[in-house]
Amino acid sequence: MIDIDRFKAIKAMVIGDLMIDEYLWGSVDRISPEAPVPVVSVEKEDYTLGGAGNVIHNLVAMGADVVAVGTAGTGRAGKMIFEKLDVIGIKTDGIISEPDRPTTRKTRVIASNQQVLRIDKEIKRNINDTTLRKLVDIIETKIKDVNLIILSDYDKGLITKALVQKTVSLAREYNIMILADPKSLNFSKYENVSILTPNKKEASLAANMDINSDIDLFTAGQKIMDQVKLERLLITCGKDGMILFEIGKKPFTIASKARQVFDVSGAGDTVISLLGLGFAIGLDFKESAGLANAAAGIVVGKLGTATASIDELKSALLK
Repeated sequence: MIDIDRFKAIKAMVIGDLMIDEYLWGSVDRISPEAPVPVVSVEKEDYTLGGAGNVIHNLVAMGADVVAVGTAGTGRAGKMIFEKLDVIGIKTDGIISEPDRPTTRKTRVIASNQQVLRIDKEIKRNINDTTLRKLVDIIETKIKDVNLIILSDYDKGLITKALVQKTVSLAREYNIMILADPKSLNFSKYENVSILTPNKKEASLAANMDINSDIDLFTAGQKIMDQVKLERLLITCGKDGMILFEIGKKPFTIASKARQVFDVSGAGDTVISLLGLGFAIGLDFKESAGLANAAAGIVVGKLGTATASIDELKSALLK
């Protein structure tokens, strides 16, 4: 049995796009007379950390300590980032406030346990040179105290090629594993990270090929490995589990542990969080991926951007 209580000794650095996930919960009992759409009577509103914030939340839920690095706008959503990180005990001195980069807010309208609409409020803009220098300074100052680095890229402009290159260089200097969850189609910017964790659709687009079979998947994976100069690659495949690629070894498939799927939002955040924690406590690739798969199977059975608890994961590992 893997001792996941050891996660409490890990300190992870999360660099990425911090967002707010807004949930409007309600009921539907009529169709609008103005258009053929349901009228949702909102009964409850929830706000949670999204994007890189959800990665942070997943790590904290497992007992790990986290260094948060990123930017936040100065509006309502940006202020909520600071408030919510403070609530879960995360220092915010690694977060740079930027008036011209509003914090992304994703609003999901849910009625009768089904998502009926999503509204995104965002501006995609690369960080400027001044912000890049500030972020690199923060990373350089804090990196010596961490066991693990996660790049949570939601393609909002924070994770640029220059920032990745600087972070990879520092990670190598301190012999720290660096994992990246990509959203950008330009996978070349992730060159030389320790592990990349795209989903099947992202892998298809990055490899510029359709994936309709296991052979296609193996081909796409190897193509990405070669292009990005990776030693390891994990492709998540939803209900079909995940597939692991490692230099010198045959691809290895892990079946999904999800018994029922209510909401896949945030599952990728859970995967990269647990994969990283597994490596940080000394597990190998298959063992770490197995942990990540078990945790993902828990969170997709919950509505909304969710996390797994240590007790839930312990229970899942016993089955």
